[in-house]
Amino acid sequence: MDTDALKAFVAVAEHSSFSLAAQQLHLTQPAISKRISSLETRLNHPLFDRLGREVTLTEAGQTLLPRAMTILQDMRETERSIRELSGEIVGSLRVATSHHIGLHHLPPILREFASSHREVNLQFEFLDSEQAHEKVIRGDVDFAVVTLAPELEPPLEGEVIWRDELVFVASRDHALARRKSIDLEMLSHEAAILPDLNTFTGRLVQQAFAQRNLKLNLNMATNYLETIKMMASVGLGWTVLPRSMLDKNLHPLAIKDVSLVRQLGVVKHQKRTMGKAAQAFYALLRAKRL
Repeated sequence: MDTDALKAFVAVAEHSSFSLAAQQLHLTQPAISKRISSLETRLNHPLFDRLGREVTLTEAGQTLLPRAMTILQDMRETERSIRELSGEIVGSLRVATSHHIGLHHLPPILREFASSHREVNLQFEFLDSEQAHEKVIRGDVDFAVVTLAPELEPPLEGEVIWRDELVFVASRDHALARRKSIDLEMLSHEAAILPDLNTFTGRLVQQAFAQRNLKLNLNMATNYLETIKMMASVGLGWTVLPRSMLDKNLHPLAIKDVSLVRQLGVVKHQKRTMGKAAQAFYALLRAKRL
C-alpha cells in the first residue's frame, strides 16, 4: 500500500480538512485529493464523506485509520533502526511539550542538542500537557516534556526533571498586595485568573480550595501562562504562577499553610523503544536536572 497515500489519509483524518492536511505535508490540495482518490479506488470504498466544508470519516475510513497509523509508525521505526545500525544518531525526533517548558526550560537544551546532532530533524509540537499525554499513548511522538499527571497509569511512565514551585501572585496595585496576612478564604472572594481547572495545574489549585470547602471565584481561564501573567499584572485578578516567571509587576502573596508544587518531566510509553536520537535527548535532559 502506498505510504504517501496513507500519510495523506491520516493527515486529512486528523485535521478534518484537505487544505490543512496539504499545509502539514507541504503539498497542494489537488495532490492530497489525488492521493486519497487513489487509495479509495484501491480499497473500493470511500474513506471520507464530503459535506460542503465538513470532512468526516466513513465506516471504511474509521476502520482504516488505526491500521494506517500503525503501518506508518512501523515504517518510521524500521527506517530509524536500519539507519542506526551504523551507530549514527540520525532521523527525526518528535517531542510534544508545553509552551511554558518550551519557553523557560528547553532553549539551552535544544541549543546544545542541535549543535551536537546536526543530522537529527527536531520536530516539536506545543500542546497542553493533557493532550501531550494522549500523543504519547497513540505513538504520535517519541516522548513528551510536560507537566506530569498526578498519577500516571500504564502504558505511560514518567520521570521528574524539574520541580516547579507555584506562587500565588497579584498586581502590585491589587488590594491583596497591601495585606500582610492572607489565607485561601480571602482569595475565594477575589476574582481569579487560572489555567482551565481540568488541567493538571488547575486541579492543584482547585484541590487546595476544595480541601478547605472553599469555592474559586474564577474570573477567566486560559492555559497560556504568559497570558495569565499579563492579565494578573494589570490587576484583573490574582493567579498562581511558577516562581521563575515573577517580575517587578507582580507581588507574591504569602498564603498561610499552602504550598503548591508541580512536577515537570518526561512522559514516555512503557512498551515503545526509544531510538538513539530520543535516547540522546533524554540523556541531556537528565544531565540538566535541577
